Amino acid sequence: MNRSDLHALQTFLAIADQGSLRAAARVLGVNPPAISHQLKNFEDRLGTPLFVRTTRSVTLTDAGQTLYDGSRYLLGAIQDTVDNTRNAAQAKTGQLRITLPFRAWQLIVAPKLAGFQDTYPGIELDLTIEESLTDIIQGGFHAGIRLGDHLQENMIATRLSATEEAAYIASPRYLEKHGTPNRPQDLLTHHCIRHRWQSSGRIATWQFTGTKENYTVSPQGGLIFNDLRSVVDAASRGFGIGWSLKRGVQEDLDTDRLVQVLADYTPMRPGFFLYFSKPLRSLRLLRVFIEHFRAT
Repeated sequence: MNRSDLHALQTFLAIADQGSLRAAARVLGVNPPAISHQLKNFEDRLGTPLFVRTTRSVTLTDAGQTLYDGSRYLLGAIQDTVDNTRNAAQAKTGQLRITLPFRAWQLIVAPKLAGFQDTYPGIELDLTIEESLTDIIQGGFHAGIRLGDHLQENMIATRLSATEEAAYIASPRYLEKHGTPNRPQDLLTHHCIRHRWQSSGRIATWQFTGTKENYTVSPQGGLIFNDLRSVVDAASRGFGIGWSLKRGVQEDLDTDRLVQVLADYTPMRPGFFLYFSKPLRSLRLLRVFIEHFRAT
């Protein structure tokens, strides 16, 4: 059905429900000649009259009755669907599915979650904790949270945190045994605990700040994890040097369970962003999530 037929069908139903062209014109907010013209063109395209007209009223023909019986509930269902969609877009109740790494949960969501649940008790957060760079549309998510240099392409992104400080970390016991690296090149003689990206299968390189520009180093070592929490746990157990966002291990640093190394060579990271597809930019659930959890 083309757009003209859909508009004509709406006009036809209004005439049948109101009992006259003039009353239908008043309900639809158009002038009576326009209603008459649209009805005539619709009847011409169908090849049959839909009404028997008198000076006072209109009556459905057999063909008109068939069309009315078959279409009134269909258009009603379409309108109900549109209304329900519009209401859902503005609602403050419902489920919001988000994919995010553990550090985003720890640093962005968890500290403000109690206030969010108090303010929006009708919103259910369905959180999937994962490090991989997930396709949120294919995965059935409303949104994702990642560091700003690991966002899915062609998405709307909203900043949730300021830039994040990174840290290369090791246990005091490991450093006592193997020494403390003073330059990134010293890592070539150390056990480095590496991280493999689940989405690509590649091992993450380590970033460092040089005198003129940043550069990368491919660390070596006997341990590889697909989860950054395990990297930190292995480092705290003395198995080598690992990487983390500094805020995520600040308590371990404060209690000397871990020690930061190569601080002068460690660059900042871009901070966390919430990203989502353009069709969801008006979704009320996403808007209230952003308003509550972004940095202030």
